[in-house]
Amino acid sequence: MTGAALAQEGETLPPCENCADSMVIMSWGGAYQNSQLKAYVEPYVAQTGITVTWDESSNEAVAKLRAAQEAGNMPFDLVDVEGPDAQRACDEGLAVEIDHDEALAPAPDGTPASEDFGEAIVNECFVPQIVFSTTFGYRTDVAEWNGQTPDDICDVFDLETFPGMRSLQRSPKKNLEWALVCDGVPAEEVYDVLSTPEGIDRALAKLDTIRDSVIWWTAGAETPQLLADKEVVMGSTYNGRLFSVIAEQGQPVAMLWDHQVFDYDGWIVPAGLSEERMNRVMHFLRFATDTQRLADQAKYIAYGPARASSQPLVSTHVDLGIEMAPHMPTNPENMTHYIVNSIDWWADNQDEAEARFQNWLAQ
Repeated sequence: MTGAALAQEGETLPPCENCADSMVIMSWGGAYQNSQLKAYVEPYVAQTGITVTWDESSNEAVAKLRAAQEAGNMPFDLVDVEGPDAQRACDEGLAVEIDHDEALAPAPDGTPASEDFGEAIVNECFVPQIVFSTTFGYRTDVAEWNGQTPDDICDVFDLETFPGMRSLQRSPKKNLEWALVCDGVPAEEVYDVLSTPEGIDRALAKLDTIRDSVIWWTAGAETPQLLADKEVVMGSTYNGRLFSVIAEQGQPVAMLWDHQVFDYDGWIVPAGLSEERMNRVMHFLRFATDTQRLADQAKYIAYGPARASSQPLVSTHVDLGIEMAPHMPTNPENMTHYIVNSIDWWADNQDEAEARFQNWLAQ
């Protein structure tokens, strides 16, 4: 199905012809997956009656897609990934290319999808959903800090002023960038330095200074839980997860926006699907990425919709009634210092960086 225009809010979906009656969606679990469920999966299921099964392992997406392709058995219909993994999957032929203007709904004023999404379309295989950032949360009730609170990313490396355990992702992504910034590298030069022979070693040496005070996480929900349980005093994760622990759970946690790392997150469609499965996926994608659906997602989590036409429609949290715009990573007050994740650098260097990082962890 390439299709006929799908309806906007309040209208009925056209039928999906020659379509599978189920989908397996790979995503991230937790608060983010719940925002997808509420904003467009449940409404889609209500109108179509299909069955949706979730796989919560997007942090392993490329490896799982490689293994499935080699086995000749693709269990996933749609996969949620960050920009760099979308690039790797596209480069390796693990994901299909999408004609965005043909496959996706235009904006309500007729603006083609490619213009509405703009630079969020990082490659031909990627269907954007959100702009998010990885940043830090910290407990506001740490007695040993004597009333001081961290306001600089390099406070993460200051164990004397801000003692206590930290949580960092068990991955080189973002950690290498922050380590170099706190070793004196200007943010705009981080990827140039990482491209030098000694760049990664320099970042790992900086991380060495706090390694004994780090709990390493692999799922985005772990840092909010570690903060809530007082097992760490500060930790990195996705800004929407921190919004959840602060605004929804009421924990004594605050955001450290300094040098947040911006990313795009979205969908890729695995290569090798049958015609019926592909038709179902494209029918769903057109619905799930229209202007209203992406604006609706921001009612559940503090991630900015990737469509320009969705951004003015961002309103209040569905349960809390608070305005969501100030909690977005794109709020100007939260953007004093930030880093834009280099999709090209990570697509070209992730395997080597990952191997060196895991080697360092094992030492």
